[in-house]
Amino acid sequence: MSMNKVIHGAVRRDLDRFRRALGLFTGGDLGRAAALHRAWVNFDAQLTEHHEGEHEIAWPALEAIGIDGPTIASFDDEHEKMAADLAAAGKAMETFRRTATRADADAAADAMDRLQTTTLTHLDHEEQETETALAQHTGDPVMKEMGRKFSRRTGLPKAGILFAWLQDGATAEQRSALAANVPRPVLAVIGGIFGRSYRKEMAPVWSP
Repeated sequence: MSMNKVIHGAVRRDLDRFRRALGLFTGGDLGRAAALHRAWVNFDAQLTEHHEGEHEIAWPALEAIGIDGPTIASFDDEHEKMAADLAAAGKAMETFRRTATRADADAAADAMDRLQTTTLTHLDHEEQETETALAQHTGDPVMKEMGRKFSRRTGLPKAGILFAWLQDGATAEQRSALAANVPRPVLAVIGGIFGRSYRKEMAPVWSP
């Protein structure tokens, strides 16, 4: 499993969580609405950062290992559709945060459904086209340089939040893949120090 698929797993988990939470929301609970919006802000930032990073860093690397131009172009088309649905869901979540009404929870859930459909269509397509190539070129210098560029782009504070988010609710297979892509001491130190804000502010939103 590539690092890319580990990130996709976290995206899928959060979309499922939002749909369930909005469906169970009790109208008038301003605290819960604020908490869900706080988790949304993180999700929006993570997904946006991932896709902008793919466009800037991953696509050239993927072309270098044999993914053709039309396939890359189709990924960008899907990203544009996702960006539109992400913005619409963001507006719905902001309204929901302010009002905490059952009606606006339903509106946010509808927007989240559209975003989930668009997003999963893209993630499934991207994985189908790239996972084999990524596995075959794990030690390729192009892949190593791609990893270094992502590390420089992310920086320590963002990396800590990313690592905490990726592990929150991850399966054993996903955790193993994360550890295979990021040395365990790096995960422990950077995730431990810079992931505190996620564990304090976002993870409890999804606690039973």
